[in-house]
Amino acid sequence: MKDLAGLGHLFVVAFLFHFSSFMVLPAITDVTMEAVCPGRDECSVAIYLSGFQNAITGLGALVVTPIVGNLSDKYGRKALMTLPVTVAILPLFILACNRSEVYFYAYYVMKILAGIFCEGSIHCLSLAYVADHVGTKRRAAAFGLLSGVSAAGFLSGTLTARFLTTSSTFQVAAAVGAAGAIYLRAFVPDSGAAVSFHDDACDPLLQGSSCSSAASSSASSDEELSPRLPPYKGVLPSPSDMVALLTGSLTLSTAAMITFFYSLGEHGLQTALLVPIPL
Repeated sequence: MKDLAGLGHLFVVAFLFHFSSFMVLPAITDVTMEAVCPGRDECSVAIYLSGFQNAITGLGALVVTPIVGNLSDKYGRKALMTLPVTVAILPLFILACNRSEVYFYAYYVMKILAGIFCEGSIHCLSLAYVADHVGTKRRAAAFGLLSGVSAAGFLSGTLTARFLTTSSTFQVAAAVGAAGAIYLRAFVPDSGAAVSFHDDACDPLLQGSSCSSAASSSASSDEELSPRLPPYKGVLPSPSDMVALLTGSLTLSTAAMITFFYSLGEHGLQTALLVPIPL
């Protein structure tokens, strides 16, 4: 239980990040309609813009997230986590200043750039931070607790937006996001570069590790499910390395497929929210 208690500061950052990110979702529909199609009840351009944003963000995150995760092994989780937490504030700050057409398109461009760095980076870095500080037997519970805190931030942000005006929503979201970045730098201990729960000398996921001989006695079915990564060489992973990792593990490839279809439905739902619902 002590290892879970040590993650309290990370949970605060995760809550504040998701609180500020999802608080603006109820208001962004009206802002988009007023900026792109003022005075109209329906606007297909808004849906196209949202779809383009999701496509570019997803492709960019596919490339950037593994690089950020790899760099966090060298420079630490905290240093790399600061990047997406800080960048996510910029789009909120733009609409907190003004919501005219010019400011909206500036927000749109910045949101795409921020999404590339934040879409998957903050989640994978948070999971890596938890894995660095929690033993193998308690990681599932720690991951579930992190997901619960993130969901609480989503729920709290959505409910809070109900009691705020549109302008106040973006101002509060930007302030909360800035508070999360400051809290991260001030209170969250570093992890990854010098601090790690992980032992490369005996890692069943690495080829040629000291415990690979002991793992050879496992059942053949278990070996087919477990990926075997090449030894870490201190360089950024290439696309071929990522493809080899996915195709080399049945468990990992299945999890990737589930994540893909889940994200497809989730982003489709977010796009559908841009369609005004008659009351």
